[in-house]
Amino acid sequence: MTENNLFTPITIGELSLSHRVVMAPLTRMRATVPGNVPNEMMAQYYGQRASAGGLIIAEASQVSEDGRGAPCTPGSHSPEQIAGWKLITNAVHAKDGKIFLQLWHMGRLSHQSHQPDGKLPIAPSPIAANTEVMTTEFERVPCPTPRALETEEIPDLIERYVHAARSAMEAGFDGVEIHAANGYLLEQFLQTRTNQRTDAYGGSIDNRCRLVLEITEAITAALGSERVGIRLTPYGIANDSGEENPMPLYTHLVKELDKLNLAYLHLIEPRASGAGQREVDHKNVPSAAELFRPMWHGVLIAAGNFQGENANAMLVNGNADAIAFGRFFISNPDLPERLRMGVKLTPYNRATFYGGGAEGYLDYPTMGQTAKD
Repeated sequence: MTENNLFTPITIGELSLSHRVVMAPLTRMRATVPGNVPNEMMAQYYGQRASAGGLIIAEASQVSEDGRGAPCTPGSHSPEQIAGWKLITNAVHAKDGKIFLQLWHMGRLSHQSHQPDGKLPIAPSPIAANTEVMTTEFERVPCPTPRALETEEIPDLIERYVHAARSAMEAGFDGVEIHAANGYLLEQFLQTRTNQRTDAYGGSIDNRCRLVLEITEAITAALGSERVGIRLTPYGIANDSGEENPMPLYTHLVKELDKLNLAYLHLIEPRASGAGQREVDHKNVPSAAELFRPMWHGVLIAAGNFQGENANAMLVNGNADAIAFGRFFISNPDLPERLRMGVKLTPYNRATFYGGGAEGYLDYPTMGQTAKD
């Protein structure tokens, strides 16, 4: 019988974990508005999914007001948000779990209704995404053409990331994950389809990687590298993203990030790109973990359409050190135990992913609750 490597200990940064089943960051749109403040319902949700010695990466959270682009998503920049997040970190730590916060700026994937004073969203270049976004009223509309960020505005953007990271630590998080994936602002700077700048942040691969590296370096200087991870999607196509030839770009970026001794690198497998919006299983695509494992010497977390058997296989072959699960963590609050026992997983209801109340959020049963019913 093959050993289940999902349930062997691992050290991530300074965290000693008892298993390798990670809860992926999942946008659920349940924060309290106005203010985009985490709340008691969210604390219950994360508390349900916490496990002793397990790692949760909490949902993407705006680093600033102009980082918003979806309704009822939390931030990590105001005193009220810090107080709200303390409810969540306390709930997770009460079960001896660990929790990182994902730091997010949506860039061009926003709408004026989310922006301070109704201004246009910012981006590396004034190129509209060929997709839709949600307004503050959950209405889907075409993406507007964004405003190009001025070169002299970039130091302030970097400082906002650092402030959001410090706010997360004040709220009790064990670390932060920089969201540089899925077509959001930092990935917009990385890719040629969204970055047509002619300054030090555009053009060459070195220049297009500059902002991601400067933000990562600034946050590691503030928190310590052991408290910082980063998420990338080298072959992703979500939200009108995608680089025609990803390997040169992401080879350079991963090698530069590797020098910083981060807590982990988190890669989304290309087969699952866009899975937040619809069911996908792209065929004839490479494995990101397999491609980038040789150039990454730290902990590598892989995500994307994993269940028990293929997750363990990824660990056994050495291409990843831990596996992040998303949608099945929504519908199985005790997912680590279910995977350990090899029992059937509860299916999820996609219709309740984004927005709403307790339905599809707090009402999925654990194995024990199912047995009692």
